[in-house]
Amino acid sequence: MKKYTIQKSPFVVPTSDGKLIEEHFGNATDKNSAISMAHMIAPAGWCEPFQTPEFDEYTYVIRGKKQFIIDDETIFLEAGQSIKIQKNTRVQYSNPFKEDCEYMAICLPAFSMSLVHREEI
Repeated sequence: MKKYTIQKSPFVVPTSDGKLIEEHFGNATDKNSAISMAHMIAPAGWCEPFQTPEFDEYTYVIRGKKQFIIDDETIFLEAGQSIKIQKNTRVQYSNPFKEDCEYMAICLPAFSMSLVHREEI
């Protein structure tokens, strides 16, 4: 029995906002509800609605910049920086900048639409 898994074919999550989401591990790829890891590219001008997830989310910015509105505080991350946002925190993710933002996100437990609690726009 192998003690490792190499992911060569991440699940590409269908989106309608131009964002690339490649889930390497998690609910969609290996049915793991304990953790998810995704590579993402948020295009310039991209924005999601506010959400209050039931999971901790760790984000590491690889390239570009990303904006976070956490409760009422606006935070900007640049390449090489990371953040942990605790579960049950109201947050909005966006890229209001002129270049794409490439980043990795890890969710504990794994991301799922039933746990994210996105607000209506």
